[in-house]
Amino acid sequence: MLSLYDLHITTSRAALAELPEGKLLINTINAHSYNVAQKDALFAEALQNGDVLLADGASIVHACRWLRTPSQPKERIAGYDLFEYEMAALEKRAKADKTRLTVFFMGSSPTVLERITKRAATDYPHLEIKTYSPPYKAEFSKEDDTAIINAINAANPDLLWIGMTAPKQEKWTYSHWAELDIHCHVGTIGAVFDFYAGTAQRAPLWWQQHSLEWLYRLMKEPKRMWRRYIIGNILFVHNILRERLGGRS
Repeated sequence: MLSLYDLHITTSRAALAELPEGKLLINTINAHSYNVAQKDALFAEALQNGDVLLADGASIVHACRWLRTPSQPKERIAGYDLFEYEMAALEKRAKADKTRLTVFFMGSSPTVLERITKRAATDYPHLEIKTYSPPYKAEFSKEDDTAIINAINAANPDLLWIGMTAPKQEKWTYSHWAELDIHCHVGTIGAVFDFYAGTAQRAPLWWQQHSLEWLYRLMKEPKRMWRRYIIGNILFVHNILRERLGGRS
């Protein structure tokens, strides 16, 4: 079971500039992932023991404030915010050093990865994009895991993105962390692959600024999202009340 009292959550976007260099696991947490982690022990462990945790949801920010948890995030930091920051920072570094640095995208379909590669060539001309599309299955075999790990290690990336949706991406990366012989930041960013590729549409800025991105997604895909956002939001309130009644504040 996951508790917000036990998490160290990054306070603001400005704090991203203070992250140390080197191998760093960066995860995000929102109401849905918080709910899932209540019954998924490995997922809860991955979120709690990663190097950096971002509040990808205004609900987490408000809940931490209401519970008076040790971590007090000041604002939402979406996975896309992390993506834009890290990519821009690496592009700036590559341009200044007059070299090409490598970004590795692991996850999603070949079509999505092809679109990412094409767009990134324009947006980040000093970065070399490498990709790997894993088998589409609920659970990887040992052979699958080995192939993915070998591809990542062979690329020796300067930035690694894992996009397989939560909780699969966080659990996989955490479970194989010691096997990844890399030196860079690693972000588990799920839907960002589709957003950047243009195969899924992110909510307009107004919806984001008013903490309504979840409602926009629900309106766009009601059949797929109703359980996550309608039942899920009710469950989130229930779980937060349970934490409050636990008396740890």
